[in-house]
Amino acid sequence: MGRLDNKIAVVSGGGQTPGATLGNGRATALRFAQEGAQVLVLDKRLSSAEETVALIQDQGGKAKAYALDVTQAEAIDQCIAQIVAEFGVIDVLQNNVGIGTGDTSPTRLTEAVWDRIFTTNTTSVMLMCKAVLPYMRARSSGVITNISSVAAIAAATNITAYKVSKAALNAYTQSLAMSNARFGIRANVIMPGLIETPMAIEGYVASGQDRETVIARRNAAVPLLGQMGSAWDIANASLFLASDEAKFITGVALPVDGGQSAKIG
Repeated sequence: MGRLDNKIAVVSGGGQTPGATLGNGRATALRFAQEGAQVLVLDKRLSSAEETVALIQDQGGKAKAYALDVTQAEAIDQCIAQIVAEFGVIDVLQNNVGIGTGDTSPTRLTEAVWDRIFTTNTTSVMLMCKAVLPYMRARSSGVITNISSVAAIAAATNITAYKVSKAALNAYTQSLAMSNARFGIRANVIMPGLIETPMAIEGYVASGQDRETVIARRNAAVPLLGQMGSAWDIANASLFLASDEAKFITGVALPVDGGQSAKIG
């Protein structure tokens, strides 16, 4: 315990889609707090961020919620400036926001859906990093972790914009790492595989598919024990990358996928 003691960690998308399981952003916020960080939970839905904060506080941790639409540059700049004014520093930035709603095959994909997915999945990360980097550079210290998807490198059907946006996020993170290494800032990207989160499951259920059938199908696609991962798997990987245990790791795209990406080819 205590791997993030006295750190200020910003977690975007730290609320979650309603559902029976835990989302990646919420699990990561909880895990950071369990290891001693003061966690600043950002989410478009303030009530959801506040739920995460309440869970952290119930465990004796420190956290505060902020309402933020990460696609809005001016709002991001104001929010980050407010956080720095209140807490002095930002040690860790974790970008969790992502969507795939409306995605489909290349011949059916609309420009509007493409733009919305790219704006949310890729441009938002650029805007968050751009806002935080000056403060990290001033201290010659900081960790940024972005959440991509194994879909960026693995075969995928009918998720064109999502796949391409996550591949772009991988490339952006590599550029981020290389251009900020001389400032002592580390940047990595996690590629979750099939994880049992509300965002992953509830969309299928809302479209009329049977929940247990969806879960069984996803489990069957995972090589490691035929079982999806949980948000805690992503949270633990995020904790490692944010901690000093990973102080010599930057520019890495880390699959957390039960071996799914190893099936390529």
